[in-house]
Amino acid sequence: MTAGIIVVAALMLAVAAGGAIFRIIRGPSILDRVLAADVLLAIVGGALVIDMVVNRNVDYLALLIAISLIGFIGSVTVARFVTDRR
Repeated sequence: MTAGIIVVAALMLAVAAGGAIFRIIRGPSILDRVLAADVLLAIVGGALVIDMVVNRNVDYLALLIAISLIGFIGSVTVARFVTDRR
């Protein structure tokens, strides 16, 4: 039962990551690419959380916090840059 749930979650994350990578490559604007990169970082964070739950440890917690901060700061920086440019 638990193994099936993990497999389904992994497949969902893989499909979402594929969609995000596709949008990064083919995004019509820089804002689409930045948003897709932020989504990809969230997917990586979700995968880390699933790994921590499965293995019952918190070894990747610092990495998860760093990834979240990088995604947030990067998105805010690009948004400010684009709004200042207009």
